[in-house]
Amino acid sequence: MSIRRACRVLEVDTSTYHYRSRRPDQAGLEGRIREICATRVRYGYRRVHVLLRREGWCVNHKRTCRIYRELGLQLRNKTPKRRVKAKLREDRRPASQANETWAMDFIHDQLATGGRSGC
Repeated sequence: MSIRRACRVLEVDTSTYHYRSRRPDQAGLEGRIREICATRVRYGYRRVHVLLRREGWCVNHKRTCRIYRELGLQLRNKTPKRRVKAKLREDRRPASQANETWAMDFIHDQLATGGRSGC
């Protein structure tokens, strides 16, 4: 079966079949981004892009970001402090005797008469 007939049956344009990407080879750029990220671990794609431009690479920031992500070089987000504190709370050992641990609760405060306390 001819290419033209197959494309007509599948309702696909023949130019799609004959398409060739015109994107230049980016192996050199990928290698340079890896080198920069190996020496400067805390740099994100924006700083890497600035360094590439200073070195003379004519590259778009969106392309730098895409390659940076494809190489798996994204910076890890810091865990919030509240989660760290919660993990520390879980590591506490239970009390083995009376009055060994104390807890304070300021969420609800009430007098014996039923009214609120001073503040």
